[in-house]
Amino acid sequence: MNDDKIIIADDAVIHPGDLHEDFIRSSGPGGQNVNKVATAVQLRFDAANASGLSERVRARTIKLAGQRATKDGVIVIEAGRFRTQEQNRADARSRLTALVAKAAEPPPPPRKKTKPSKGAVERRLKTKAGRSTVKKLRGRIADD
Repeated sequence: MNDDKIIIADDAVIHPGDLHEDFIRSSGPGGQNVNKVATAVQLRFDAANASGLSERVRARTIKLAGQRATKDGVIVIEAGRFRTQEQNRADARSRLTALVAKAAEPPPPPRKKTKPSKGAVERRLKTKAGRSTVKKLRGRIADD
């Protein structure tokens, strides 16, 4: 296992001790080999207890993981796209890194409330009054 920690942001670092990999049999390409060799990887990342994540990033990571997160806060990523263990391992790690990077993005700035201009309000009310007049004129004609 690679001993380098994955640094995503100041408040998001994945330590190798937080990752656990299991190799399982893969579906997909590989012919008869696919039934004999465990090439797919099941990467488990304990996000709830990861020391390298801030509280905000931890909560967002688990939320963004959706179905891939267990109720204990463990994120499970299965990668079986490729024929070799190393490629699948790299794929799983890159998908986990992308997920945590998305969670580590700063929140968008708050929305600024805007107000319609005085002219826009007057135009809206004028067209509204015009429509009202048209609809009144469509009604029954009263006898004088």
